[in-house]
This record gives sequence, C-alpha cells and structure tokens, in this order.
Amino acid sequence: MFRQSPPRSVAAVAEERSNNPRARLFVALDLPEELREGIVVWGREELGDPALRPVAPESLHVTLAFLGHRPEEEIEEIAAVVRDAVGPAPWVEVLDPEPRPPRGRARVYALPVLSPGTEALQAGVAQGLVEGGFFEPEKRPYWPHITVARVRPEGRGSRRPAVVSEPPGKLPEGLSEARICRRMTLYRSELKPTGARYVPLAQVQLPG
Repeated sequence: MFRQSPPRSVAAVAEERSNNPRARLFVALDLPEELREGIVVWGREELGDPALRPVAPESLHVTLAFLGHRPEEEIEEIAAVVRDAVGPAPWVEVLDPEPRPPRGRARVYALPVLSPGTEALQAGVAQGLVEGGFFEPEKRPYWPHITVARVRPEGRGSRRPAVVSEPPGKLPEGLSEARICRRMTLYRSELKPTGARYVPLAQVQLPG
C-alpha cells in the first residue's frame, strides 16, 4: 500500500540545499570587443527611457543553452561537454532591436542575430548537454539574440512591466556588419538586487 511521505520541514529542505549546493548555469557565445563597444555606444542614445534597465556591457552575449540550477558537482562534467562540442567560430550579424514579447507590453528588448554558424554551434552544444542529462531543450525553435535592456516593473512589488514611452531606435549601419565570434563560455549566473552577475567557469576558443 502506497504511503505518502510526510512533508519536510523548511529546515530540512534548507539543510539538503546546503549539502548539495547548486549553480545557475548557461552557455553563451561571447561578443567581439568591437561589437560590444558599438552596442554600448548605441545604447547610450537609444536605451535612455526611464522604464528601461540596460544590460551591463560585460553581460552582453548570445545565449546558446540555459541549464537552470544544476548541482555544483556537475560543473566539471558540463564544462567537458562544452569543450567537446566546439565548432567553427561563427560570423554574426545583429539586426535592429525587437521587443519581447512582440505584442503587448515588452519585458525585454533584444537584437536578433543572423548567423547560421551560431545556430549550428548551438545545436551541437545542446545535443551534447542533452546526451549528458544536463539540459532539456526548449520546445520553441532556438532564437539567437543579444538582450540589451530589461523593462523595469510598473511599481514596487508589481510583476507587470512599465510602459516604454521611447523604444530603442535602429542600429547604425556599421554595427550590422558581419563579425566573427571566437569564444564560447560556460557561465554561472549570480542574481543580485542590482541585476545578474555572470562568472565565467570555462572558456573555449573557437577555431576559424
């Protein structure tokens, strides 16, 4: 006869978590410095609406796989998978900013990335992580992009995003030129009151 386990106390759950620390992990394609600096300069002009919180320059990237919270003891294995999934350094073209979601109030603004090479690299990384049991792929198609700003909440304690009166404008012509990205990184995301801080755990130089 099946017997339901009694609910665990808050203290028991806290003790289990302390004995099995977890890390919020993701794999990303790092941007070349020229592209990063160009986005920052553009953002100073276009991300000034009070409702927008621009992403810190050092946090600009293209996410390849978000793993969520994983046991810290898995980090070395995950890093090994990422190193084995190395592919040719992709060329990327960034497009004009888009709100997400595209309808209603935006929660983020992102620059779509046009890059078959990035999509191929992401597919290889995702496959390796899935086979290792570290990643469950999303059902929606992969959308390469660079998040450049998040929308602040409408008010204290509210989950509804504020209204953006002046959305970011188009990119300057030179910023959309194709550039090569030569590094892939496994990051740990540490959530802070001032925003997320990304700590590199393993880096891979991409050939090409």
